[in-house]
Amino acid sequence: MKQFSLLLIAAMALAGCGKKKPAAEPESKAKPKVAANKPETPEGKLKQSEPKPATVDFSANWHQWRGPLANGLAPKGDPPVRWSETANIKWKVAIPGSGSATPIVWGNRIFVVSAIKTDRKPKVIAGQDQPGGRRFGGRMSTPTPTTLYQFVILCLDRTTGKTLWQKVAVEEKPHEGHHPSHGYASASPITDGKNLYVSFGSRGVFCFDLKGNFKWKRNFGDMRIKVGFGEGTSPALHGDSLVVNWDHEGDSFITSLNAKTGKEKWRKTRGEATTWATPFIVEHDGKMQVITNGRTRTRSYDLVTGDLLWQCGGMTGNPIPTPVTRNGTAYLMTGFRGYALYAIPLSARGDLTGTDKIIWKRNQDTPYVASPLLYDNLLYFTKERTGMIACADAATGNIHFSGERLADIRMIYASLVGAAGKVYVTGRGGTIVVLKHGPKFEVLATNKLGEGIDASPVIVGKELILRGQKHLYSIANRKP
Repeated sequence: MKQFSLLLIAAMALAGCGKKKPAAEPESKAKPKVAANKPETPEGKLKQSEPKPATVDFSANWHQWRGPLANGLAPKGDPPVRWSETANIKWKVAIPGSGSATPIVWGNRIFVVSAIKTDRKPKVIAGQDQPGGRRFGGRMSTPTPTTLYQFVILCLDRTTGKTLWQKVAVEEKPHEGHHPSHGYASASPITDGKNLYVSFGSRGVFCFDLKGNFKWKRNFGDMRIKVGFGEGTSPALHGDSLVVNWDHEGDSFITSLNAKTGKEKWRKTRGEATTWATPFIVEHDGKMQVITNGRTRTRSYDLVTGDLLWQCGGMTGNPIPTPVTRNGTAYLMTGFRGYALYAIPLSARGDLTGTDKIIWKRNQDTPYVASPLLYDNLLYFTKERTGMIACADAATGNIHFSGERLADIRMIYASLVGAAGKVYVTGRGGTIVVLKHGPKFEVLATNKLGEGIDASPVIVGKELILRGQKHLYSIANRKP
C-alpha cells in the first residue's frame, strides 16, 4: 500500500482539500520536532571511508517498492499466469505480526518488515503521560495501543522461504491508532545491494547491512496523521542519498540523508498536511529530481540541493499514488473525491498550475491508493479503489480502454505490476487478474488465494512473491 504498498486508506468522510497557489515554497512557523540531532550508531560515530559497492544488476532484483525501474515493471521477469492454493506454489510461510509493506528482493534474499503486538506494557516514567486506549479518528481509527509492539525486519531465503535472520529494530508503544484496514508496518524497505534501509515512521528510520547488523538510526519524532489513519510513506534511495517525506498534521518537510551515516544533507519545509506520498527519484538532462505528490502541489526537488525545480496543483485530497516517468514526462495522479491525471515535462521550471506547460491531463477514473503501471508507451491505472481499470497512451493521453471491470475484484490497495507481456492487478480479497499487455483489454487468467492481499506483488525472474495477510507466497511454475 508505499506503498501504499504504500498501502493506506483515508476515510471517505474527509473533505477534499482546496487548491491555493503559493508564490514560493512556504516556510513553517516552527521548526519540525526532531528527537535527535545526530543519528544513532553502534559506536557513536561512523568510519569516514567505506569500500565502494561493486557494480550490481538492479534490473534482476526488486530492490524497492515499485521494482527495479520504480514504475511497476520487471524487465527480466516472467512469472506464472495461473496459480491457486494447490497449484504453482513453490512455498508458503507464515509471517509473524502484521503489515502491508511490500517485500523487496536482492539476489537470493527476501526482506520483509512487520509489527508484532506484545502483551507487555511500557515502563511508567514518573511525571510522563502514558496515553492509551483513546481513538483520535473516531470509528475510522483503532484505539491507541496500551502495549508494546516489536518492529521487526525479516530476511528469508528466496529458494526455500526459510527465515535466515530476524531483527527487532525497535520496541515501542505506538502513540496513535491506525485505519482498521491498515497497520504499523506499511512502509516498504529499500536496498542498494549493500545496506538495507527501513522506515517505521515515528519509530525511526534505520540502516542495517544485509546480514542484519545495525548501522544507524535517525529519529524525527512523532507524526500526527489525519484522523489517526496511520503512517505509510516509504523512503527513496539514489546513490548515497536517502530521501524521506514527512507530511503530517504538524510541520511537514522532506529531507535527504547521507545513506552511509544517516546525517542530514538538506531539509525543505512543505506546505502540506498528511499525505502518504512516497518520493520518486529520476534523472533528466543530467539533474536528479525528487518528485513527491501533494495535496496543494506536486513538487520536484533537486536531489543534490533540495531546491524546488517545479510544482503543479490540481491533485485531489489524500495523495497516495507515486508518480511514474517516461521519455522526459512525469505522470501524476490522485483519485480521492475526484480524479486527476497530469502529464508534466521534467524540463519545466516554476509553478505549472493552470499553464499550457502541462502536456495533457484527465479528470476521470484515476486511482486513490494503487500506483499505476507504465509499460512501454501504455499507462495502466485503476479507478479509485474499485476493480475497474483503464489504459492510456502515455504520449498523448488517448484512452485505449476505460471502465473495464475485473472479475472477482471489489477493492484494490496494491499497486499494478507487469512483466513478459502481462499485467497483474491485485484485489484485497486475494484475487489477482492477469491481463495481456496491449491496447486491447484481454484477460489471460483470474487467480485466487485463500487470504487477503494489500501489499504490492513482487516479480523476480520466474517467481511472483506475494505478501498476504498472514503468509508470504512464492509463486512459480511447477512441473506436473
